[in-house]
Amino acid sequence: MLGAVIIAAAIVALVVWRGWGKPVLARGEWRAGAGLIGIGTVTGGGFLLIRGAWELGLTLVALGGGLIAAARSERGPAARPQGWSPAAQRFSAEEARALLGVREGADAEEVRAAYARLIRVLHPDRGGTSGLAAQLNAARDRLLKR
Repeated sequence: MLGAVIIAAAIVALVVWRGWGKPVLARGEWRAGAGLIGIGTVTGGGFLLIRGAWELGLTLVALGGGLIAAARSERGPAARPQGWSPAAQRFSAEEARALLGVREGADAEEVRAAYARLIRVLHPDRGGTSGLAAQLNAARDRLLKR
């Protein structure tokens, strides 16, 4: 029983160490990863139930079942649009102008130019974050009245 817990802790430590500072699973792969971890957890829990460790076995089976259900769910991160952020949808015009760095009477061309300048630097493919890119998109849309 203790050996199974040590092996599980070692696997979790390896996954965390491998992904330090970057996503462990690429976009879209989280479902497969969660499903595999869930299957392994249910298997380990079943083994512990057979060996008579009821409390830990039932806990692992329940945890694994939850992971499998999450992997099968359509409501996970893959179901949301990339860069989705509820906070990014509630910009005031002042906040949008401040984020893009444009003056109050800026026309559509100035807004587009400021957006293009910032997104070139802050796009997730260039080292920025998807949250910041979503905020830039929301600010541009707010000022262009989309």
